[in-house]
Amino acid sequence: MIKAVIFDCFGVLAHDGWLPFRTAHFANDEQKFIEATDLNKRSNAGFIGYNDFLQQVGSLAGISASDARSEIEDNPTDVSLFDYIRQDLKPKYKIGMLSNASDYHLNDIFTEEQISLFDEVVLSYQVGAVKPDSSMYMSAAIRLGVLPEECLFIDDQPRFVEGAKQVGMQAFVFNDTETTITKIKEILNA
Repeated sequence: MIKAVIFDCFGVLAHDGWLPFRTAHFANDEQKFIEATDLNKRSNAGFIGYNDFLQQVGSLAGISASDARSEIEDNPTDVSLFDYIRQDLKPKYKIGMLSNASDYHLNDIFTEEQISLFDEVVLSYQVGAVKPDSSMYMSAAIRLGVLPEECLFIDDQPRFVEGAKQVGMQAFVFNDTETTITKIKEILNA
């Protein structure tokens, strides 16, 4: 029986500004693409701070850290998904957020009301690992006080969904809000 629903942040709850930034600046240079990806992973794992990440990735892209910040932090939230969480999920289930994220300020993306919907927020830089490492999923389940088998996880990246399944969570890939809400309802009502 599902007791907790866990959402990825970027690409599910909020637009992911990093992927378009990386594509726009590095798609035509494989070495820089790899270097930028590595910088992002190191920042997400907490090995370098977010401001250092912005400085380095901005330099790699040939732009200022503040310009990099503006592009990467273009993260409008999915209001419809938050409405569903508030009205239908929160009254019955524990709600979690699990994200590969650096020491990025969630208050800059989400309203206080949106943040208050989460019983636990687990960010990779706090864990010292990134999805699909099993410690990420286990940290979320432990902090929510449930077993992995009692969790439903939603992410926009197939490899992260597979990581959740490997620890015993039910999981599926986010494609769009309407389909996701329908799929959540199907799983929870099964």
